[in-house]
Amino acid sequence: MPLLEVEELTVEFKTDEGRVRAVNEVSFQIDAGETLGIAGESGSGKSVSNLALMGLLPQPPGCITSGRALFRGEDLLTMSHDKLRLIRGRHVAMIFQDPMTSLHPLLTVAEQLTEMTRRHLGYSRKQALDHAVTMLERVGIPAAGRRVHEYPHQFSGGMRQRVMIAMALSCKPELLIADEPTTALDVTIQAQILELLQELQREEGTAVILITHDLGVMANSCRRINIMYGGRIVEEAHVDALFHSPRHPYTLGLLNSRPRVDSGGRSRLEPIPGQPPDLVHLPAGCIFEPRCPFSIARCASERPLLRPSDVGSRFACHVDVVSAPTHAPRSAEVRP
Repeated sequence: MPLLEVEELTVEFKTDEGRVRAVNEVSFQIDAGETLGIAGESGSGKSVSNLALMGLLPQPPGCITSGRALFRGEDLLTMSHDKLRLIRGRHVAMIFQDPMTSLHPLLTVAEQLTEMTRRHLGYSRKQALDHAVTMLERVGIPAAGRRVHEYPHQFSGGMRQRVMIAMALSCKPELLIADEPTTALDVTIQAQILELLQELQREEGTAVILITHDLGVMANSCRRINIMYGGRIVEEAHVDALFHSPRHPYTLGLLNSRPRVDSGGRSRLEPIPGQPPDLVHLPAGCIFEPRCPFSIARCASERPLLRPSDVGSRFACHVDVVSAPTHAPRSAEVRP
């Protein structure tokens, strides 16, 4: 049995323009100890789908209209608020995208770190404080015994992110959801944060869902990757298959849009043409069709379903870009 199995999850938001379907029939699963990547541009539904799993979706305006999320066989979406609070933090934890807004500015780091272990593990005040110091040391914060009594604004961005990781891992959760854990950090700190997550994962056997728009980060961290576009998963593949043999045109566009240097020493970008989809007025056919260089007549009227490829991946497209003639000149450039 998978640690977490999400089935046909759909999330909508009520707006003045109409209902926005931010997550549209999304299904995926993750096993214990595995790292699953979820990638896509802003607005593709990556964060919303996982906030829904955690019971942190603002309702209203958000609303889960269908689906199940089975964690150890129990549905997180139908669980009572009190039972979900027992699971959240203890068995499933989340690292949020912006640690400055996620940490309470008026509480010391000690107060925020000790609250979770006292609530979930029954630690005394001294036990919780000692554990908080230990966790800060594990995530690489120097002078942890002194700094644990400081406030979030006294930490740098990278250090605040380390505090968030320490908080998320304090109760040794079985599943960690990391939402853009390296956003707005310089590349040196990015590498340190990712290395830290991998080290703690090896030690504790924690499963990780890594949400990011950075495919380079996923190439070095994940075993499997789901690509989302317009609220749907359009491709799911092992990391090697995704980088060396992408099947969906959107995946290919993401890979080709990464900066790279040609033989003349100049950086080249290949942007995906067009605009993201209007999630209020969804098309009858493929949601990527208006931007797709491989589209055929049926794409405008028939929505493609996920189908298997010869490399073990699944992709939602009527055309296999590997065999499409316009793919040939670009295939050699698709490398992690």
